[in-house]
Amino acid sequence: MARLIHSMLRVLEEERSIRFYNETLGLHVVDRLVFETFTLVYLAGEDGPFELELTINHGRTEPYDLGTAYGHLAVSVADAQAEHDRLSAAGYPVTPVKTMTHGSGENPRVVGTFFFLTDPDGYRIEVLERGAPGRFI
Repeated sequence: MARLIHSMLRVLEEERSIRFYNETLGLHVVDRLVFETFTLVYLAGEDGPFELELTINHGRTEPYDLGTAYGHLAVSVADAQAEHDRLSAAGYPVTPVKTMTHGSGENPRVVGTFFFLTDPDGYRIEVLERGAPGRFI
């Protein structure tokens, strides 16, 4: 069976993006490959094999058009509110924390507690609290 290993984002400024992902999500550079027309930077966290690949196209000066197809990346955290408070206090753009439920009546099922963070290139990152289905990793 296939296993997800990385996701790639095109970014305009290498150092700005590395700093953002390090300060917000604790990701650090695990590899950097410079080619003639582009550079690939691989970022990873301490507790997982999944990597974020940043692609920096040399000479690019215009921001990328994210279009209407891109949705978001998602990360899980132990405490969504605490992480929201930390990122908000540091001045990063975050949406309010929300709790999503499914169903109605006396026993709606909590699907997740989350907020969105936006990186310097406009990519959205869903920050989910662990414990809901699909939020264990």
